Amino acid sequence: MYATYIMRERTQIYLDPEQSDRLGRLARADGRTKSDLIREAIDMYLSSEDRDERRLERLKAAVHYFAEHPLDIPSSEEYVKRKHEEGRRRDEVLQRHWRR
Repeated sequence: MYATYIMRERTQIYLDPEQSDRLGRLARADGRTKSDLIREAIDMYLSSEDRDERRLERLKAAVHYFAEHPLDIPSSEEYVKRKHEEGRRRDEVLQRHWRR
């Protein structure tokens, strides 16, 4: 896909061992070089259309998830009530501890 004669700049990146191993396995399986896969990934990332599509897919996935798993967000009054109850329980535990 990329020929060395059209390369303009050399860039060094650091991969953690797992990234390097995974990239190496993928490169061998595809019969390509790690560099080729990295350039392809960069092209995909820099493509605004791909980025927008990926963002939209992530947003749709999040909306779908929360539609099936609604958040239990209490009202302000309920929140304060819960916090007061937690404080009372904590105080009871501390008082029992200090009476020993």
